[in-house]
Amino acid sequence: MPKMLANTFSLTKAISFVGCLTQSFFYFLLGSTEFFILAVMSFDRYIAICNPLRYAIIMNKQTCISLLLGSYIGAFLSILVSSILTAPLPFCGPNVINHFFCDSAPVLKLVCADISVAELADFVSSVLLLLGSLLLTGVSYTYIIITIFRIPSVQGRHKAFSTCVSHITVVTLYYGSSIFIYVRPQKGNVTDVNKFATVLNTIVTPMLNPFIYSLRNEKVKDSLRDGVNKYVITLTNLRSLKSKK
Repeated sequence: MPKMLANTFSLTKAISFVGCLTQSFFYFLLGSTEFFILAVMSFDRYIAICNPLRYAIIMNKQTCISLLLGSYIGAFLSILVSSILTAPLPFCGPNVINHFFCDSAPVLKLVCADISVAELADFVSSVLLLLGSLLLTGVSYTYIIITIFRIPSVQGRHKAFSTCVSHITVVTLYYGSSIFIYVRPQKGNVTDVNKFATVLNTIVTPMLNPFIYSLRNEKVKDSLRDGVNKYVITLTNLRSLKSKK
């Protein structure tokens, strides 16, 4: 991210070979971790709605730590093969990446050798990661929806569904753009549509996360209201003092 921001405001827009591979590795490592965490969050909501009385027992501190560590380890293993296959490939020119960071498709386009194995490894890892975690999320929400419809009161159904809205919004944005970009057998052609989808995936969705999650929290809403009220009162007092002068 720091290198990408530096190149955005720089005239040279250069990055070393090692820096490019490092940037790509951490992008896919943290992005893959996000998919695992989204799947874990869907499981958390499944327990909270379908087994509320056992939630504290099942989702204890040890379980949460194990799921978090598992997300990072699973992400590392999912990108390990494709990273190993990409690193030793010969990059003999041109050296201009058609993107604003070192994504897999524009980097592979610069390789002057057969990239079919690397593309296949990328495709397989993307399918297993994206569609596999999406399947787990879908199964969790299937049970959640069935449980919600069994709740007799409308207020109870609304309360149960409202706990899932934030997560569903992020899942839709994140998975939609990522599947469009990465679940393809060949990635040699990079279009402006791909770059727009990447902007949605890497900038827009993370930027919206604090609003999507936090603004549904009543304590955050109360703090926001208090802050706005204090600002309005301070502004009103300043105006009244100016008018008296």
